[in-house]
Amino acid sequence: MRLSWRSASGRSLLYQAAALLVVMVLGWFLASNTAYNMAQRGIQSGFDFLWGPAGFEIGEGLFNFDSTQSYALAFLTGLGNTVRVAVTGIVMATLLGTLLGVGRFSRNLLVRVLCSAYVEVFRNIPLLLQLLMWYLMLAELLPAVDTPMTLGPLELSKGGLMWISRSAHEEGALWALSPEFMALTLGLTLYTAAFIAEVVRAGVAAVPRGQKEASAALGLSRLQAMRHVLLPQALRIIIPPMTNQYLNLTKNSSLAVAIGYPDVVSIANTALNQTGRAVECIALVMAVYLCTSLLTALLMNAYNRRVALQER
Repeated sequence: MRLSWRSASGRSLLYQAAALLVVMVLGWFLASNTAYNMAQRGIQSGFDFLWGPAGFEIGEGLFNFDSTQSYALAFLTGLGNTVRVAVTGIVMATLLGTLLGVGRFSRNLLVRVLCSAYVEVFRNIPLLLQLLMWYLMLAELLPAVDTPMTLGPLELSKGGLMWISRSAHEEGALWALSPEFMALTLGLTLYTAAFIAEVVRAGVAAVPRGQKEASAALGLSRLQAMRHVLLPQALRIIIPPMTNQYLNLTKNSSLAVAIGYPDVVSIANTALNQTGRAVECIALVMAVYLCTSLLTALLMNAYNRRVALQER
């Protein structure tokens, strides 16, 4: 393509190049000005602190972390905790939200009223209040660690939910979910499911009425029609707004700091207080959420293209 001011495509490329140059110059100016002002005030800068010992421990994570390990590993542990909550919440919220959305079309009045009431209640209470409520309920209502509730190999107490192995050779916890993790996951799931339910309801309602009549003419039950006819067609409408809810859930997980769950924001706050590297810690948190959001959007857009109607 030739660059020519006389052609619309040439002018478009030149405008884009000029805009990119302005953004780069502005970014360089802000970065250099910030570094100069920090140096004038004797504030240390740089990411070299990541390789020093963190000096604090993390109570839970995908792998054990102790105070002698580096800040970099601490951030990776926080990232793992954030991803664990986000993935679990997305799966659970999708299942619950879909059931609630489909329930809005039930012939049973009680089911419709309960689904509608759930949506109106949970989406109109601030998420932070819900997280605090679930955390306080778990802290107050669960039994003490030495007298847990048992259900087969599961033990539930103020120490969390544990899967206990009681073999003839050894006894110990195979895995454990802390009260903070359970409260955060529960709050994110119930809150986001209310919005997903409305997305599913709107998607199903947008399917032409003739599809429902054709399903009935073929002898399909309402459940079979919903599963095999309405939901597959509604996916093309549901997926784009559903992606927004997945992104919101991932970003809302940053509220974990309010209940003491060691996600990446909590780790960054601790590192910031110990090292004073505010800009660097905030930049790392921003990079984490940017990358996780872009990855989620990439996967959902790929799935959206797969289910979209293809022109023939």
